[in-house]
This record gives sequence, structure tokens and C-alpha cells, in this order.
Amino acid sequence: MDLRELDRRTLLVLDKLVAAVTPADLGRPTPCAGWTLADLLRHQVSENHAFATAAREGSAPDWDAGVLGDDARAAYRASVDDFLNAFAGDDVLERQLTINHFGTFPGAIAAHMHLVDTLAHGWDLARTLGLPYEPDAEAVHAALRLAERIPDEGREKNGSFAHSVAVPDDASALDRFLALLGRDPAWVS
Repeated sequence: MDLRELDRRTLLVLDKLVAAVTPADLGRPTPCAGWTLADLLRHQVSENHAFATAAREGSAPDWDAGVLGDDARAAYRASVDDFLNAFAGDDVLERQLTINHFGTFPGAIAAHMHLVDTLAHGWDLARTLGLPYEPDAEAVHAALRLAERIPDEGREKNGSFAHSVAVPDDASALDRFLALLGRDPAWVS
């Protein structure tokens, strides 16, 4: 399956969650240490636009330039549209894209990286709002495969991921994925 389709499905799940956000929710704490819901949404807006810029231009000069403005939901939606449009052409999967401080990768790997980010932050968003999170099982499997390849060493260097946490052997694929990215699947707001 095309990773862009899995990412699109994941973004659709997030769309429903973002639609539930009220201005009063923006100050709520999230599973991302030190981030409020506004910080998390701004990060997603930043990432979506930066991945889109990288897809169009080969790299993005700023991975933290997202702005929520007066309407966080509209800012988020515009960033999703930007990302989906930029990754729509098949040629983007073969082009070399520089992804933040991680390096330069084929567009297919960049799409996989975006899926990991989207899936994890979808869970963060759902937990923050106290809503259920039911992402596409194929998307979870694909994201888990990439998360399993992220070394635990050196994560503190760039702050992209927390150290992995232990989960029971019989944990679900989603919980294993979250734990690999340093999230406690039992976190509640």
C-alpha cells in the first residue's frame, strides 16, 4: 500500500479530533512534555507545511514556522491540504528531500516519517481531549516498522523523540509504537 494513502487515512482520523478542539482546550497539557494542545497543533501545522515545502522545493528552511492564528482548526486544515497536495504526484516519492535535521531521504521515506509523526501526534491529541483514538491498522503497522528502526541512543541530542518505555509483551501494535517513541500508553490528562 502507498504510504501516502495510509497517511491520508491517519490525517482523516486527526481531522475529526481537531474538529472537536475548542479555544478552551488549547491550554490543556499533552503527553508531549511541556507542550499544551496549542503547542501540539502548532507543531503539526509546522510539520505539515514543512514536509510540503520539502516535497515542492527539496528542503524547507523552517520546520517550526506554523501559526495557528485566530482559528486553530482552519490553520490545521490548511496545513493538511498543503501536505496532501504537495505529496500527490508520484514523482515526489523518488525525489531526494531534506527532512529537518534528520537528513536527506527519498520522498517515500519522507512520507513514512510524516506518517509516524501524524500517527503519534494523533494519539497525543486524542489523549489530551479524552477521546478514543482508532487509527487505521495498516497505518499503525507501517509506522511501527519505522519506529522499530529508530535507535534509542542519541535521542536527547536533538529532542525529536523521548527514550522508549517498556510495555507488556502482549501490548497492542499501537501501544508498542507509542512506547518506542517514548510515550506511556497509559497517559491520561
